[in-house]
Amino acid sequence: MKMNEIKQKVLAFRDEREWKQYHNEKDLAISISLEANELLENFQWKTSEEAIAVSKQNIKEEMADILIYLVQLADKLEIDLEEEVLNKLVKNAIKYPVNRSEEKVK
Repeated sequence: MKMNEIKQKVLAFRDEREWKQYHNEKDLAISISLEANELLENFQWKTSEEAIAVSKQNIKEEMADILIYLVQLADKLEIDLEEEVLNKLVKNAIKYPVNRSEEKVK
C-alpha cells in the first residue's frame, strides 16, 4: 500500500466518525508525543531483544498510532509527507555523507 492510500484510509476513518472538528495542530502534535511515549514504555527496563520478544504486537500498534496522528497533522498543515521525507533524506545525505573508512556509526 502506498502512502497516499494510507493517507486516504486514515482520513476516511477520521471523517466517518466526524473527529476532524476535534483535531487541531496542537492536540495532534501532543497525541504524536503521547503515542511515542507509549511506544517507549515497551522498552523500559528491558533490552531491545526482551522488549521485542514480549511486546512486538504492541510495538507495532503504537508505531501505527504515531503514523496515524502524523498523517492527520500533515493533512491539517497541508504538508506532503512523502515529499518532505525525500527532501529530508537529501539534506541528511549532505549533512552525513557516506564515509566507508569512518568507523563510527551515527
